[in-house]
Amino acid sequence: MIATREGRTLEVHDEGAPDGLPVVVHHGTPMSGLQYGPHIALAREQGIRLLGYDRPGYGGSSRARGRTVADCAADVGTIADALGLERFASWGISGGGPHALACAALCDERLTAVASLAAVAPYDAGDLDWFDGMGEDNHIEFGKALEGEDALRPYVEQHAAEHTMTVEALVAGLQSLLGDADRAVLTGRFAEYFLDADRHAFELGVDGWIDDDLAFARPWGFELADIRRPVLLLQGEDDRFVPASHGRWLADRIPGVEARITPADGHLTLIERRMRETNEWLLSHS
Repeated sequence: MIATREGRTLEVHDEGAPDGLPVVVHHGTPMSGLQYGPHIALAREQGIRLLGYDRPGYGGSSRARGRTVADCAADVGTIADALGLERFASWGISGGGPHALACAALCDERLTAVASLAAVAPYDAGDLDWFDGMGEDNHIEFGKALEGEDALRPYVEQHAAEHTMTVEALVAGLQSLLGDADRAVLTGRFAEYFLDADRHAFELGVDGWIDDDLAFARPWGFELADIRRPVLLLQGEDDRFVPASHGRWLADRIPGVEARITPADGHLTLIERRMRETNEWLLSHS
């Protein structure tokens, strides 16, 4: 547990190789900083110290009402200070992707490289039909986010229950978002990990999920053009959570980005299948 200057608390999950390259992980929406067992084993093998953290309002981290995407850079800096990190890399998946990009734009020179996996684009993105290709549940959820917290909270509370009951309830609740590739991997230990991560996320309520959605519906608080360090962008064509059009839009606007948009991947498959590749890339740029 790490204290911020504002008196909040951040919960950090320190896994992998203790003496390896520190890599700060920005979890998806909704999720928490608990790490997936195969990711921990892979980090030990590859020499990575895996640092997951619960964004404000999730798990053991205090809420930061009204936070923007950009605000995470200060929290990551606080974590780096508290742990004495001289250098570190970072990756983020889905709702964590924009937060990783914020760090790429705003963190100090200790951050060496960033990987963004299936990141959503800004809601005010020009030349992008933001909802096109998303499953119905995302249309409903973000429509309520645009109305504000009072409209969003009942929806989030209902769906948080589905995310923490059983694998069957989790999969049923995500049906409109699951393409063939993602449906194939959301089973067994992977699905159980999602349940565990969400149960931890909602231990003190659903404020983190709400504040993520509200942050995505307003300006992020930084410019992609300000990114001046290596960025890897991974995106799947079979993604109904965050359509591939979002990845292409981001790739066209992140200076010097290395974009890998693959037809065989969905959204969840990036977590299950592409982490060795991500780690190798981060290690090569750190």
